[in-house]
Amino acid sequence: MSVRQSLVTMKGRKDGLVLVMDDACAYEALLQELKEKLSVNQHLYREGPVTSVKVQVGNRYISESQRSELTAIIRSFDHLKVDDIQSNVLTREEFETEKSKEKIVSVARMIRSGQVLSVEGDLLLIGDVNPGGVVSATGNIFVLGALRGIAAAGTQGNERNAVIAASIMQPTQLKIGRVISRTEEEPANEMKNDHVLECAYLDSSVDKIVIDRLHTVLKKRHLSLLLTKP
Repeated sequence: MSVRQSLVTMKGRKDGLVLVMDDACAYEALLQELKEKLSVNQHLYREGPVTSVKVQVGNRYISESQRSELTAIIRSFDHLKVDDIQSNVLTREEFETEKSKEKIVSVARMIRSGQVLSVEGDLLLIGDVNPGGVVSATGNIFVLGALRGIAAAGTQGNERNAVIAASIMQPTQLKIGRVISRTEEEPANEMKNDHVLECAYLDSSVDKIVIDRLHTVLKKRHLSLLLTKP
């Protein structure tokens, strides 16, 4: 007698519930088993605080209407809320958006007071940013020159891993993701110094933008990536 393959696998974690969906079966069969699994296991989550649910659909494309349908089914059970629905399949528009984040835009010019330079992807500026000048990028910012104006990196969403590097780091303001440096409230040696090739990054431990030597930041970032690998 053959054993029926499970189409929905439930995994309990400290931060909530993960639902792993089979990506080869019919969509309607998936919905039916999802309802059955959630109904049978209600005793695990119907009491106590609200449980966050992450849905992993693998190599299955999920349309907006299907996302709404999955969300509605899960929310119909008490104490469950949908945190995220993850798919390995991107639409062409989503792919183009992700690809644009990876490109490097090279510009050779000086950004004077009142001028604004904004790009999608990483910005490589060969020139200075004068006081009153503004540069922004959805990715990282690298200035081969003096940064004395305003720089905003990771402007699309909350890109906390973006960095800002400059040959001479003397900004009037820095912004990474949604975090803004406040130079007028911090000691001068915290926001700028005389080192060459400096890099600003967001230190999540203190939720503040700090500046250090570029090679020191690269070492820290490399070590951080190694520590966070599964």
